[in-house]
Amino acid sequence: MTQLFARKCLPFYLFVLLISSFAFSQAAGQTIQEKLGYPANSRLLIIHADDFGGSHSINLAIIDALEHGWVTSASILVPAPWFPEAAQWAKAHPDADLGIHLDLNSEWTTYRWGPVSSKDQVPSLLDSEGYFPLVEDEVAKNAKIPEMQKELRAQIDRARAWGVHLTHLDTHMGTVTHTQQLFDAYKALGHEYDLPVLLERTPSEPVPPGYVIPQDEALTDTVLQMVPGVPIDQWFDWYKKTLTPLKPGVYQLIVHLAYDDPEMRGATYKHPDWGAAWRQADLEMVSSPEFQQFLKEQGFILVKWKDLAKALPSNYGQRK
Repeated sequence: MTQLFARKCLPFYLFVLLISSFAFSQAAGQTIQEKLGYPANSRLLIIHADDFGGSHSINLAIIDALEHGWVTSASILVPAPWFPEAAQWAKAHPDADLGIHLDLNSEWTTYRWGPVSSKDQVPSLLDSEGYFPLVEDEVAKNAKIPEMQKELRAQIDRARAWGVHLTHLDTHMGTVTHTQQLFDAYKALGHEYDLPVLLERTPSEPVPPGYVIPQDEALTDTVLQMVPGVPIDQWFDWYKKTLTPLKPGVYQLIVHLAYDDPEMRGATYKHPDWGAAWRQADLEMVSSPEFQQFLKEQGFILVKWKDLAKALPSNYGQRK
């Protein structure tokens, strides 16, 4: 009886196996756009504000941008002085798309911060003045990986303890991508916390030889942002020339927002690039009806990191 049942059911099992294999192969070959339910020729765009928590001026601008839909996502500088204000807003707005701007730098000359961890536990992350270093190369040269891991976990855990609902991880000034060891530790944090990490399939800047970027974890094709040297009165043209030729794919446009006020001018003293006027110009750009109309005419689909997370491999959180 058992043998007869097996002979009769075997074709059905083979059919199920073939269908499952076909479905798996189809899913494996899908673009990120298709995995999220969009046509393969779609252009998905995250408009992302960095440095939430960096100052009161930055916070006000990012909150305005998030609440008005001028940006779709932002990431928080947990060690920065105005983190509590950003965290309180985030807790009151659990649907906001917020990540952690993993930070090992304090780049403003007269406006500095250090680690969340006790300084005696992460001495390799400090400069001679007891703050995070001004420049990325100093971090890459001196940071010990266990101390770096301890500090970045502390930043994520602190945000969660304050009630921030996290959707992703990214990196302040790209510091944690400057060496293979830092980069591997950065990727591993995504697995550990089961959060997508900002990775590019086609990096916008050169990476050191030997880097291995896991393609099934890289949810964006390229990251774009304004670069120094473009006059502010030409920014709209630069954005149009940069975004218009993009092929179907997933892109992140990073903006740096703040108001050009005394606080921000003091914080970014002698730093015109990404300084007060720069951030005011970015804010005016993303909030302008002309820029929003341009995005519509180009057919960009605005998405969030919580959307992209759906395209991660099913075993992502179990990876080492």
